[in-house]
Amino acid sequence: MTAHPAALPVLDLNADLGEGFGRWHLTDDDALLSAVTSANVACGFHAGDPSTMRWVCERAAERGVRIGAQVSYRDLAGFGRRAMDVPPDELADEITYQIGALRAFARAAGSDVTYVKPHGALYNRVVTDAEQAAAVVSGVLRAGGPLPVLGLPGSQLHEAAVRAGLPVVAEAFADRAYTALGTLVPRRQPGAVVLDPEAVIARSVRLAREQAVTALTGEEVAVRARSLCVHGDTPGAALLARRVREGLTAAGVRVEAFA
Repeated sequence: MTAHPAALPVLDLNADLGEGFGRWHLTDDDALLSAVTSANVACGFHAGDPSTMRWVCERAAERGVRIGAQVSYRDLAGFGRRAMDVPPDELADEITYQIGALRAFARAAGSDVTYVKPHGALYNRVVTDAEQAAAVVSGVLRAGGPLPVLGLPGSQLHEAAVRAGLPVVAEAFADRAYTALGTLVPRRQPGAVVLDPEAVIARSVRLAREQAVTALTGEEVAVRARSLCVHGDTPGAALLARRVREGLTAAGVRVEAFA
């Protein structure tokens, strides 16, 4: 008997876009927008500039891809991946600033910012740092509207968002290794990034259908996620994202945005 479509697993597919600056471009935004359902758009602090933000928002709006603000520590030189200590009030202001900048371009394109996702070092920091997590949430609230917060399940970020009345969306990673605790293996460690496309596709299907992943050290980890990330700066990311989407669809998973 064929399962009713409503009973099928549902998963959003997101990727990081707009990661460039001036003449330098890291992500293949046009190709990625043909594969993903949600676009985490760099807001100028780890990457991105006004023209890139405008262009990505326009193309995302044309294709019905949801626009998310990918907020970061102010770290262009380190691509937002260096640990930083930013006072909470200052961090909250910078989160508001980044969302507001992207929202202006999204609305001009006939769309809007529909969620927020931290990037890089900030993403990892707010998994366990309650103070920094609360600052991010304060910044989101000040930007206006109940924007969903995309992040790691069980993180301090999600706990702070729930307390503040913001929707939370659990995220999993197709191309990143996990620890036995369900956190991401630091990039500096060998095996932190999964480069084999077949392995990425198989992991994606398992995450969608079984809500589980095998940690780098062999343990089975439960991961309940509504959105799946394929990193835009991974070599061949656009082709990989398209293959992941095809693999999910072939496995009976509905790929659609959460916002």
